[in-house]
Amino acid sequence: MTQIITSLSEISDRYDALFVDLWGCVHNGISALPEAVAALHTYKAGGGKVVLVTNSPRPRDSVAHQIKGMGVPDDCWDTIATSGDSARAAMFRGIVGQKVYFIGEDRDLAFFTPLKIVEDAIDIQQVPLAEAEGIVCAGPFDPMADPSVYRADFLYAKAKGLKLLCANPDIVVDRGETREWCAGALAQLYTEMGGESLYFGKPFPPIYDLARRRLAALGVDVPNIGILAIGDGIQTDIKGAMGEDIDSLFISGGLAAEQTKTSHQPDPDALSDYLKKEMMSPSFAIGQLR
Repeated sequence: MTQIITSLSEISDRYDALFVDLWGCVHNGISALPEAVAALHTYKAGGGKVVLVTNSPRPRDSVAHQIKGMGVPDDCWDTIATSGDSARAAMFRGIVGQKVYFIGEDRDLAFFTPLKIVEDAIDIQQVPLAEAEGIVCAGPFDPMADPSVYRADFLYAKAKGLKLLCANPDIVVDRGETREWCAGALAQLYTEMGGESLYFGKPFPPIYDLARRRLAALGVDVPNIGILAIGDGIQTDIKGAMGEDIDSLFISGGLAAEQTKTSHQPDPDALSDYLKKEMMSPSFAIGQLR
């Protein structure tokens, strides 16, 4: 049964490392959440390691620069694992071919920055859909447009047998008070239409493998029992943690604030109903990371 807690410090001494989601937990897409930053500072002061595990399609250096601009200080985390880095490694190994059709905004073009860690990386070329061997999706061209606008292109791509590499499995995010579509919504549509979508972020194993490698690179060996995953995505952060057999802290005041009737803290009955509906069982829940 999920235990509702009032602060991370109630349980933090049980864990040597945190896998922390960013959007909805540490920032709201516009600025840092001060209580979350303070909680991470306190945790690190006690000797714990913080790995930011994000479904951002960007490289980790780009994410570090982005969140610093939002007011998330460098000293509240230790390292970053991004869906983008995990997916980029697969792309440069040719998982969707050499000639790819790119779906995303200009700000996501860093996805194509060469990766030195991939041996014998192929030379990726961006081409029109008619010339493509595969699709790379970092997000919609317009995050406010319904994913159904891609249906015609996806019918064509499916007929050609193209695979779609999804660099961000999130379905939606909230930028401040505005809800936006993510790459995961497009990949979901493509799969529903009979196409093949490949995922590398939460809740899928590759990003957790990357997070563990980044944690090991810090010089610590932390077993699953010593890791706590924190996030507001019930079908990404929490599902992924359960699949990896690690404990989780659900931030109910993020994407599911309405369903869980969260203001400062979730309504226990609403939270229970929501978790039953989603068929998920996080170890703990809290309104916001604090």
